Amino acid sequence: VDITLTGTWFMTREFGRRHLGAGTPGSIVNIGASYAWTGGPGFAHSAAAKAGVKNLVETLAVEWGPYGIQVNGLVPGLFPHTDMTGDIRGGLERAAAGAKDSRQPALRVGAPRELGWAATFLASPYARFITGHTLVVDGANWQRRALVNPEVVPLRTQLGRGPFTP
Repeated sequence: VDITLTGTWFMTREFGRRHLGAGTPGSIVNIGASYAWTGGPGFAHSAAAKAGVKNLVETLAVEWGPYGIQVNGLVPGLFPHTDMTGDIRGGLERAAAGAKDSRQPALRVGAPRELGWAATFLASPYARFITGHTLVVDGANWQRRALVNPEVVPLRTQLGRGPFTP
């Protein structure tokens, strides 16, 4: 929460102070996560913080819009990065070998430049009338729905722990 929500707030507030004080327009693009909408079992703290960032985007867009400051959010899907988890690394290795990632609706992970293009667009003059929006760049991954819902497995069971006893 301190890094995700409080850190985002401090950086956004400082940007606002400088631009509001100088009377100059500007564009803010904060980073979110899709579990701000869906929740994140095992990541309640992070999901709640990302939901706070999403609301910060929406609230400040209205508050700072009259001063020419647009505030948007950007939610990345699976993109290669230095601290990749095993599932992301596996998807990248399959893609490098020419295989499609059947766990992704787009059948692949994103290329870093695609996320950069989205951020550049949101901060550009082409998006001056877009504010208070969170753009999800993930090849429709967060919107996928199974025809048959999988069995619910409690988080403690997934972690190999027994039932909760107070």
